[in-house]
Amino acid sequence: MRLIILSRNGELYSTRSLYNAARRRNHFVRVIDHMNCDLMIQNEHNSIFVHGQPLRGYDAVIPRIGHTVTAYGSAVIRQFESMAVPTILGSEALLRTRDKLSCMQLLSHKGIPVPQTLLINNYGQFPHLHEKIEGFPKILKLLSGTHGLGVLKADDIKSMEGILEAFHGLKQKVLIQEFIEESSGEDIRLFVVDGEIVAAMKRSAREGEFRSNLHRGGSSEVVAISEEEKSVALNAVKILRLHVAGVDMLRSNNGPLVLEVNASPGLEGIEKTSKIDIAKKIIQFAERLAK
Repeated sequence: MRLIILSRNGELYSTRSLYNAARRRNHFVRVIDHMNCDLMIQNEHNSIFVHGQPLRGYDAVIPRIGHTVTAYGSAVIRQFESMAVPTILGSEALLRTRDKLSCMQLLSHKGIPVPQTLLINNYGQFPHLHEKIEGFPKILKLLSGTHGLGVLKADDIKSMEGILEAFHGLKQKVLIQEFIEESSGEDIRLFVVDGEIVAAMKRSAREGEFRSNLHRGGSSEVVAISEEEKSVALNAVKILRLHVAGVDMLRSNNGPLVLEVNASPGLEGIEKTSKIDIAKKIIQFAERLAK
């Protein structure tokens, strides 16, 4: 089989893991920077060029699209879709999950439990609306943040006002969320491939930090998940029409709460923690998709 991995950096852990897994299964693999793709739109004969050469004869595409190039990455995926080349991540699914507000609106509407969240579009209404989410601390999140960047904790009204004023001045929209104290700086990441949870880990924040992201010095360990957590994760992925996804959850006194669903989840933390060859499972799914 001939595979394309869309990635801006072939040396990234996730890209290398996928490449090596595909080669071990005797596939031809080409890593292509999607920002080097030029798109020709011509009625029913759309095409993609890389360094002036057309891409032809590939069986499946594995996109690894970073947050900063979501729009163009989605356009490249859409071009492959128009050329009838199977891709493990759909263009619309990528856009849907990268918009945190739209994603939470859709999940909540479909009955997926999420933290209580408030978006104040009119800054002048802040004094009247912030109490809709009771108590402190509160979590403030930039709509465009990733890896824990743009996620802050406000311990009181004064600190929250300062954070919101700064972001408002930068014309950045911010989500205000309830703080789940009982989660104690821990969350769980469930990795889904083709409707199956293939691995799960618990991430714990380092001392003095409330964000559990491994990029911010957190630690991880294998964790057993409940049937409710499994059901919530699989339903969330199905609603968002994803085939490969990382689902981040908090364990609250009222059950699991979905924090985020990642359409292009990293493999390093989950593979090293679980000792499971997740890249192989993704390649096997690409094989089924191509058939």
